[in-house]
Amino acid sequence: MTDDQQTRADEAFASALETRGSRDPREYYRERLRELKTQDDQAYQVAVNHYREVLIPGIADNGDDPLRAWMEYGRLLAELSAPGRTVCVDESGKSADYDAETALGMLVVHLPDNSRGRALLVGLPPEPSPAQRATFDLMVQGKKKLPG
Repeated sequence: MTDDQQTRADEAFASALETRGSRDPREYYRERLRELKTQDDQAYQVAVNHYREVLIPGIADNGDDPLRAWMEYGRLLAELSAPGRTVCVDESGKSADYDAETALGMLVVHLPDNSRGRALLVGLPPEPSPAQRATFDLMVQGKKKLPG
């Protein structure tokens, strides 16, 4: 990864966020990366290498869709943190197996195989529906009471 690639990838991502009105996931991906660094150095190195060798060059040089590429990176971080499966939750609250082609704009969570672990956030729509917000509050944040 070069500085030029980083700049071009950042510009493409910023443009995609603005054009599509999407939410920037990088802050919670950074948090997940910091957790990986303290918990599993080998997994952390896999994530850093993927960022440098796949994510940024893919966006900058190969024309990969920046939003999908970042979503896939978020899925990688979640899987490295806790093996499991990733699902999409639509506006009605119905979940389905993750599909990269339809995931943008949906709530995307990673469900660890360890049933005691909370779901890990991968993607959050800019304006979650009430069902998506309730799913996020319960499964990701562990809230057991409805707001009100």
